[in-house]
Amino acid sequence: MKKLLASTLFATGVFALAGSVQAADCGDVSIAEMNWASAGVAAYVDKIILESGYGCKVTMVTGDTMPTFASMNEKGEPDLAPELWVNSVRVPLDAAIAEGRLIQLAPLLSDGGVEGWWIPKFLADAHPDIKTVQDALKHPELFPAPEDPSKGAVHNCPSGWNCQISTANLYKALGAKDKGFELIDTGSAAGLDGSIANAFEKKTGWIGYYWAPTAILGKYEMVKLSFGVEHDKANWDACTAVADCPDPKVNSYPVSDVYSVVTKRFSENAGVAMDYVKVRKWDNQTVGKVLAWMDENQGTNEDAAKYFLETFPDMWTTWVAPDVAEKVKADL
Repeated sequence: MKKLLASTLFATGVFALAGSVQAADCGDVSIAEMNWASAGVAAYVDKIILESGYGCKVTMVTGDTMPTFASMNEKGEPDLAPELWVNSVRVPLDAAIAEGRLIQLAPLLSDGGVEGWWIPKFLADAHPDIKTVQDALKHPELFPAPEDPSKGAVHNCPSGWNCQISTANLYKALGAKDKGFELIDTGSAAGLDGSIANAFEKKTGWIGYYWAPTAILGKYEMVKLSFGVEHDKANWDACTAVADCPDPKVNSYPVSDVYSVVTKRFSENAGVAMDYVKVRKWDNQTVGKVLAWMDENQGTNEDAAKYFLETFPDMWTTWVAPDVAEKVKADL
């Protein structure tokens, strides 16, 4: 990925464009600091690079997907949403792009937002025949239920989340109960995380719902299993994601599109800083490592952003011109 980014930058001449820059070229910039970890860290990575590297004056604005999008669309502020999960605002975002109010840039998460059923890598390595969810369900003995080890367990998404519905429907579609598996309600995100941590501590099997990028997948190496079918959006919307669907079919989770979105004003006024925002992206594995460090060290979004910049210079220095990179390094 690093080589690809670097070659893309050279091919498009971004390095040539993004030379020395004066503060006046960038000016005041407002960035949405979304209320989940990966987006909050990304916002501070942008803040540090835009301020130190491009001389921008950055203001952070607390945000969430729907209210941030509405504010950008209707009021033209904040200027930048680094990590917008666009599937939930796809129709109005397309309209805003067509009408010239907002601009969708590169995908911040190069892998997209990923959901699925996962197993520990140590288990996948020990049982290379397990490639799909269906393969795993042939072996309830490998995934013992916490209350009744004679049965297997599929760990569900936290209560009240949409993924609780889809996981329950997939459990039903796969006939997991008849294969000797119980569907375990983990109750909360903390409960779900705790069940994974416990499995790794005891080196026991675990299968269930999780998503990336997250601190847990940065800390514990997991393998996402295939459902053996392509994502069927029509069936997903009509049944998989609908509570108590009477006849669910096996389906795959969608990959969520996660893009940076900026206002027209920013795109016109930010100068070469816009070139940086156009190209920077990171992968879920890297984000997971940063979030795991943040969790273990009880760090803030800003702490984690500095950790990323100090630990992964081979990645972020491909996003900017060499003189910009030196300015950022000097300020760390």
